[in-house]
Amino acid sequence: MQTVTLVPTKPIAGQKPGTSGLRKKTKVFSEPGFLENFTQATFNAIGDLNGKTLVLGGDGRFFNDTAAQTIIRMAAANGLSRMVVGQNALLSTPAASNLIRNLKADGGIILSASHNPGGPDEDFGMKYNVANGGPAPEAVTERIYAQTQIIETYRTMDTPDIDLSGIGDFEVGDMAVSVVDPIAEYLALMRTLFDFDAIRTMLSDGFSLCFDAMHAVTGPYAKAILVDELGAPAHSVRNAIPLPDFGGGHPDPNPVWAKELMNLMSGASAPDFGAASDGDGDRNMILGRGIYVTPSDSLAVLAANAHLAPGYAGGLAGVARSMPTSRAVDAVAANLGIEAYETPTGWKFFGNLLDAGKATLCGEESAGTGSDHVREKDGVWAVLLWLNILAVRKLSVADILRDHWRQFGRHYYSRHDYEGVDTDRANAMITALRDRLPALAGQAAAGMVVSVADDFCYTDPIDGSVSNNQGVRILFANGSRVVFRLSGTGTVGATLRVYLEHFEPDPENHDQDPQSALAPIIAAADELAGIAEYTGRSAPDVRT
Repeated sequence: MQTVTLVPTKPIAGQKPGTSGLRKKTKVFSEPGFLENFTQATFNAIGDLNGKTLVLGGDGRFFNDTAAQTIIRMAAANGLSRMVVGQNALLSTPAASNLIRNLKADGGIILSASHNPGGPDEDFGMKYNVANGGPAPEAVTERIYAQTQIIETYRTMDTPDIDLSGIGDFEVGDMAVSVVDPIAEYLALMRTLFDFDAIRTMLSDGFSLCFDAMHAVTGPYAKAILVDELGAPAHSVRNAIPLPDFGGGHPDPNPVWAKELMNLMSGASAPDFGAASDGDGDRNMILGRGIYVTPSDSLAVLAANAHLAPGYAGGLAGVARSMPTSRAVDAVAANLGIEAYETPTGWKFFGNLLDAGKATLCGEESAGTGSDHVREKDGVWAVLLWLNILAVRKLSVADILRDHWRQFGRHYYSRHDYEGVDTDRANAMITALRDRLPALAGQAAAGMVVSVADDFCYTDPIDGSVSNNQGVRILFANGSRVVFRLSGTGTVGATLRVYLEHFEPDPENHDQDPQSALAPIIAAADELAGIAEYTGRSAPDVRT
């Protein structure tokens, strides 16, 4: 056995992980002792590692391979019995969730900052998932945080790096290390959920698609499934090689950062279907020829048509959406006679509902959609479910959307992001808005009358836990809605997110430009919250 070394260190005060783990600039994570401190705090929070199995992988961003080797050595030094690592230290987040569940592992460590840019001057992240394959609940993240406040030493071994480039078994100290194919078990799961024969036939009949992996982790998954398994031409998957800096791009699948794909899908030679996924593979963007599908509409369409895929042929137990997500899926649930749950933002809230069999499909407006097949959102899964629906219905994406709106009405929806806002100013704006909530009902702003204003509070129907202050909601008398939240996914300043929604039942009005349809709500939101005054911005940085 190799000798375990105890290295003196200091607490990393203030580094509190959220549901998406801990995200910082790569230079911070690579400072001497920082990664080691957070890793040791995580192991301390887990408890005795003897007899336990953990999964490890990441999205391939800069520092991913170095961090993986450090974590492997530290896991061995802390007495872990087995570590299962994705080849080249790669695992998409949904594939990691599936691997944890299939192996009945005790949890897993995922190295990713999700949709944030990568590189030596960009972002890095690390999160812990528990035995159900989902993000650690707050009780666990609080234990990790508590350990970061008192840590004095971390445990490691002076061992050489192991070869992660091939499949095989190794030993580090007394710990067994298995390097596994990151795709195989995920592909096997997808085969059980979708009618691959129907999709394969559609593609062979000339249906064209373009999947933009954005030089992130889903490139190898998309190639293995869409090209090798289903027979799409090789050029159907672009930017397929994961790169440490994502090719200098921003791996966030939205109309701003995936502009190249947006331009392709609106051009004369557009394929029938377009899609993109993010850094760690848990988000998705869906497009048809000449049309963009909002994440909220995508969730609603998938819920209405999921029964067309073999894995959901028995129907849905229920659906769940994050509170800022549009209420389009609620209309589908009412039509199907199933429950629609409204939760705070964060996939952990869906995990309780999925584990309890209360919900089958879940989604967030931030391009995350998933089901009970894993306990994370899943970008490739969403693409395959769309393809399965298209193969069965034999309609275009645009026709499926318009048919959906005719049946359920259209929920015009947009999210406006103000990025890198001074944190004190952003907090002051939200605090002032919260203080005014009791007085807002009945007030008019930009010609819109407020009917209800509150700060979303959620009581978990499974474990009874209460989550307060989850976002300011303002409902107008005409049924329109605006939500204000501060996001914790950035690494510089604060990100103010403003969510805007307007329901239009009349099919004659379903072809408006969304920003135009939402113009009165946009003006009312600015007037009520003083967005321009507090942020110093005349317009958002990103509209999705």
